Amino acid sequence: MDHDPKERLLLPSRAAAAAANGPHRRAAPAAGGGGGGVAIDVHGLKRRGGGRRSWVRVDAATGASEAVEVAKPALMRRLDLPARDLRLLDPLFVYPSAILGRERAVVCNLERIRCIITADEALILRDPDVGGGGAETEEAVRRYVAELQRRLVDRADDLPFEFIALEVALEAACSFLDAQAVELEADAYPLLDELTTKISTLNLERVRRLKSKLVALTRRVQKVRDEIEQLMDDDGDMAEMYLTEKKRRMEASLLEEQALQGMGNSGFGSSVSAPVSPVSSPPASRRLEKELSFARSRHDSFKSADSSQYSIEELEMLLEAYFVVIDYTLSKLTSLKEYIDDTEDFINIQLNNGITKGLSDNVRNQLIQFELLLTTATFVVAIFGVVSGVFGMNFEVDLFNVPHAFEWTLAITGVCGLVIFCCFIWYFKKRRFFPL
Repeated sequence: MDHDPKERLLLPSRAAAAAANGPHRRAAPAAGGGGGGVAIDVHGLKRRGGGRRSWVRVDAATGASEAVEVAKPALMRRLDLPARDLRLLDPLFVYPSAILGRERAVVCNLERIRCIITADEALILRDPDVGGGGAETEEAVRRYVAELQRRLVDRADDLPFEFIALEVALEAACSFLDAQAVELEADAYPLLDELTTKISTLNLERVRRLKSKLVALTRRVQKVRDEIEQLMDDDGDMAEMYLTEKKRRMEASLLEEQALQGMGNSGFGSSVSAPVSPVSSPPASRRLEKELSFARSRHDSFKSADSSQYSIEELEMLLEAYFVVIDYTLSKLTSLKEYIDDTEDFINIQLNNGITKGLSDNVRNQLIQFELLLTTATFVVAIFGVVSGVFGMNFEVDLFNVPHAFEWTLAITGVCGLVIFCCFIWYFKKRRFFPL
């Protein structure tokens, strides 16, 4: 039995979930309104591969929200999404930001907001593992749901639901990244100014950690900017995201096909009740087959004709507005990185000058110490010159007749010179002329 295409896009109703899965349990109410949702009880599935995940479902028509638990295979069947797209939303894996337009849904992974948007609903992942867990992720999901409901209630233009949900997700991601950039700037500039006045190991370590945070944040901001820019450059990807228009045209095509089938069945019934000649039968059947094949060909060529039929100006303007916002955030981070590089260059110049000056002073001090030591030794040797001058005078001294007088004179003079030299060294060290 064929199902209506609208039913295939939605999650199973409470009655269908109860009939298909047997016993069920009620999930906690989602923030922002709505009642408690019914969890799809899929037994025997592991958490990583096909286990249930907690989602917040926001209805496009009423704006009501409810908490539901849906398994990955159920989403793949309902929304015709490949497993690799749902893997982007899995909190057990670390994937960069991405925006993917598919035939029946838009898959968004924008920082703490991971959602699947269709023409009839938005499913926001509220798993505690998203974004590292904690109350911050829950608060981000709650704010997203509340803002989406507010815009659905106060909708003043004919913007499709998928664009409203995408805009709220982009706004949340850009605001979150910009807030982190502002916080990083507030910590960075005073620290860099302090480092220029006082170079210490503690300040250098703080700057190193700050630069690591800056590199990580710049990479995340750059990825969001690249995703928006890639969408703006590809008209086909933007055309794929017109889910409401595609759904409307698909329903019109299916209604026309059913009308053609009804006409064919009524014509065939009248041909059975009335006698028909063998000559006129083949043209009637061939005409019916021709009409049915024409309807099928129109339905099959619907997807290929979308990109040329849609006017993507509306989505392009929306993306361009948030491209400017995220580009401004990236420029602030780039300016901060340049400031850090300039500070590093300034510190390197200071250190190089200090090292060069220190080396010059060290060599000069060594030369002065050597000169002082040499002068002291020269003074001690001069004592021998005085003694030799005295004994070299041309007059008679009784000491010359004393045996071994010359040896005793040399020994006493040497000991006195050594004592004087040691006294000078001790004095120099006391005055710190020499290193201890």
